[in-house]
Amino acid sequence: MTNFARTLEPSSADLLGEAVHQNGVLSQEGLLERTFTFAFRSMVYPQIWEDPRADMEALQLTPQSRMMTIASGGCNVLSYLTANPARIYAVDLNETHIALLRLKLAAAQHLPVHAAFHRFFAGAHDHRNARLYADLIAPNLDAESRGYWEGRDISGRRRISRFGRNFYRYGLLGRFISAGHLIAKALGGDPAKIATAKNREEQRRIFDTELAPLFDKPLLRWATSNRASLFGLGIPPAQYDALCNNGQRHMADVLRERVERLATGFDLNDNYFAWQAFNRAYDAGQTAPLPPYLEKQHFAEVKTRANRVTPLRANMIHFLRDEPAESLDAYSLLDAQDWMDDATLNTLWREITRTARPGARVIFRTAGEETILPGRVDGTLLQSWTYERDRSAEIFTRDRSAIYGGFHLYIKAE
Repeated sequence: MTNFARTLEPSSADLLGEAVHQNGVLSQEGLLERTFTFAFRSMVYPQIWEDPRADMEALQLTPQSRMMTIASGGCNVLSYLTANPARIYAVDLNETHIALLRLKLAAAQHLPVHAAFHRFFAGAHDHRNARLYADLIAPNLDAESRGYWEGRDISGRRRISRFGRNFYRYGLLGRFISAGHLIAKALGGDPAKIATAKNREEQRRIFDTELAPLFDKPLLRWATSNRASLFGLGIPPAQYDALCNNGQRHMADVLRERVERLATGFDLNDNYFAWQAFNRAYDAGQTAPLPPYLEKQHFAEVKTRANRVTPLRANMIHFLRDEPAESLDAYSLLDAQDWMDDATLNTLWREITRTARPGARVIFRTAGEETILPGRVDGTLLQSWTYERDRSAEIFTRDRSAIYGGFHLYIKAE
């Protein structure tokens, strides 16, 4: 069985290097990979960018389900609790993501009312949050995570103070989005106008006038042709190549399509991802769209089930190697496989196949439209699995995060 001792294993830098480095340090590819892993060692995702509603539709979690997921910003881990699984193992290579997940778990368990929890994580810009942390969260937080949040960033301020200064503008993703707004305004557009739309027709009109023309600007096309340009989205060189189909499409054109879907594909009243992208904060209205874990109706469920989550700083493969055969029912791999070479993919799927119970479900997203497994993962392994192509495509149409090319569901044979 898993335990917290694994957090004493290799450092985040070692784990990231193992996951991302595919080329020698002195090669151009190797230098890009190492630049990415250096950036990825800090906070990347203040909010995860996969839709938990789509995930839970595909995973069909039950009170008997034991699942493994990548922690990332922790939003989906807590949101999965609303489906009442028995156990969630949340692994991540990045120790700051684990610190964020542990902060959320401690807050869910020890903040007394939904209003306080909502103010801390949905608002995330109230100076009273520092007192909530000191009085109710910090005494119940592990020493390692407490050390991170009470440590100081490059500005000299404690990291926990970010929850009084709009936490969602921090981390690589938050800063990338902020930079995107500045660049867009410099080029003559204003992404924030999307958040003023009253309906999807207005969303379309604003996208067409404010955002679409930007992707034809020579400066933006030049900037996005650099494979390091999307590090702020947590996209390493290998995934950049997958996004643009190994150079067959210009990245600016790919980004235009993804931003268009985010801006116009769903009503703003039902898409908190669009609010984060275009408003740089959640909508403050009474009926604002939020991740399930922040909705008032789910607060009691998240509070009572938070102890079912085991956060682990670990490589997925290392975690699975220590799990018994046929012990897990659900796996959420996010887009991590886009980072992997063929050898790593095969190792991962050997361990998934070994640890999966009959009927287990695996979901993942890809930069491109098609599943990446056929032709790369050993066919004898894939024979144990059914790819639900039509179901995957159906769920993808409802994935509000909108930035991926494909959503994929595999089910192990009974």
